[in-house]
Amino acid sequence: MAESLDTPLETTRRPRWLWQRSNEQSDGFGRFAEATARFMGSPKFILYMTIFVVTWIVLNVVLVQYARKYAWDAYPFILLNLAFSTQASYSAPLILLAQNRQDDRDRVTAEQDRQRAHRNLEDTEFLTREIASLRLAMNDVATRDFVRSELRDVLSEILAEERRTREEIAELERAEEDAPQAR
Repeated sequence: MAESLDTPLETTRRPRWLWQRSNEQSDGFGRFAEATARFMGSPKFILYMTIFVVTWIVLNVVLVQYARKYAWDAYPFILLNLAFSTQASYSAPLILLAQNRQDDRDRVTAEQDRQRAHRNLEDTEFLTREIASLRLAMNDVATRDFVRSELRDVLSEILAEERRTREEIAELERAEEDAPQAR
């Protein structure tokens, strides 16, 4: 009850089908309108209409010449004009409905494209920040030249230590050689 307090009360009750269309009905009619508009814009439709009009005119002209009582639409072709008018009065709204549906689809596609572009921009900005932080971190990381120079220094220290150790060993060996003689 509380959630319906902010909605106005309908004073006249109308059947639901008058004021609320189901999505299935409007979608089905929309698909019909699009199919009709698509067919009316095809070369096949122009060919069919041309054959129909030529047949209509030829039959009525021939029937007027040879069997006047069987001609259903004599020279001013009023029935043919009425058929054209009826076709135009139905095709224009169907074409407009098909265009409106296409506009709706284009609007949804444009919104999805905008969202995708926004996500791509956010991803690009994130990756840019990550690359910048990696570059900053790389300044703290030892480079190849730095590591090589450090290894050279360590190697020279090891070689110097080895030289000293050999010298000490050589002195000890000399001292041992001299020591047995002293005994």
